[in-house]
Amino acid sequence: MRRVIITATAALLLQGIAVQAGTTSLRPVPRPPEILQAHQQQQGFNRWRRGFERRARAQGITPQTLTAAFQGVRFDPAIIARDRNQSEFNKTLWEYLDSAVSDRRVMNGRAALRDYLPVLRKIEARYGVEKEIVVAIWGLESAFGSHRGRNDIVQSLATLAYEGRRGAFFEAQLIAALKILQSGDTRARMMTGSWAGAMGHTQFMPTSYLGYAVDFTGDGRRDIWSDDPTDALASTAAYLAHFGWQRGQPWGVEVRLPEGFDFAQASRSIRKSPRAWAALGVTGLGGQPVPHSAEASILLPAGASGPAFMIFKNFSVIERYNAADAYVIAVGHLGDRLRGGAAIQGAWPRGDRALTRAERETLQRALTRAGFDTKGVDGRIGPNTVRAIRAFQRARGLAPDGYASLRLLERLR
Repeated sequence: MRRVIITATAALLLQGIAVQAGTTSLRPVPRPPEILQAHQQQQGFNRWRRGFERRARAQGITPQTLTAAFQGVRFDPAIIARDRNQSEFNKTLWEYLDSAVSDRRVMNGRAALRDYLPVLRKIEARYGVEKEIVVAIWGLESAFGSHRGRNDIVQSLATLAYEGRRGAFFEAQLIAALKILQSGDTRARMMTGSWAGAMGHTQFMPTSYLGYAVDFTGDGRRDIWSDDPTDALASTAAYLAHFGWQRGQPWGVEVRLPEGFDFAQASRSIRKSPRAWAALGVTGLGGQPVPHSAEASILLPAGASGPAFMIFKNFSVIERYNAADAYVIAVGHLGDRLRGGAAIQGAWPRGDRALTRAERETLQRALTRAGFDTKGVDGRIGPNTVRAIRAFQRARGLAPDGYASLRLLERLR
């Protein structure tokens, strides 16, 4: 009887009702708002999960896989907080490179190359991707395996899919994660990674894993999570090879521009052979034509006052991993440094700072008002905005490098 009375009292307390000692009266006690909100979120998550499991079964996920995958999984508000409160990336390219290709990163990368040289040589021979590029991606994605992420991937993806801001994307990733579990490559609680679902040494999203991960060790599993990075490194090489990596071709080469260079020629849509560029005065830093035959474009990531690069197809292949120019340059340059290459020689405009998103939107509005239409205001410096900047610069007698700088914004204000 006593046990029943205690259980009933506990139930009343859980319902927000306090039992007054020595009386028969009941007094409502409001739940703290955060407890009520968490309870409601979990209830909503549970309803979403039931619907999701029906959709997952329709895509071939077995009840056994779902049971194992969702054991102990709950809505995780910390994941939503991370997603909503990502700080805007306001580093300049050179500030990013200072960290991404620091002396310590180069030193650690060379140590990783030595430690895994035999397997890296085998990976390079099979997939045709230089070992230094593979190690550079490893370094940028997880600091050579030391920061792979400890979040439960199923819980993270389920939380993000339920929350709905990018629900369709994260539900597709969650289905892919369940297919990975169903294949037996790993177990649910061993599948860990970043809060956003990227996994393993080289941070594959589940759909990329399904498409490109390989079992290089031959143990029957594509294991990118273990302390042994072999499968992860081989999977990265396989990914780059699939998208057209050209062995022996650089990602890019730092070049010297001639006096009076037509900055309108610095465009991804304009491709010429290094010999043709040399005829226009664009040479390697030593003054000789860049020694490659493939067509290339000129990239000015910091405008006319910063270093210039001749970029080849492999630049766009690295973009398949991460489309940001800063990331591609960091991977390529770190790979060069691991191979013994020199640091970037051109001077960065270190007096500049990166524009905030609000400032980029202001810039787009100002350009459009001035008659140089950016085709919308989204805070992204894409091709339409670059064209508008160049048109404005030409109209004002400035070097038409298309670079969105603070000085340009101040001139437009």
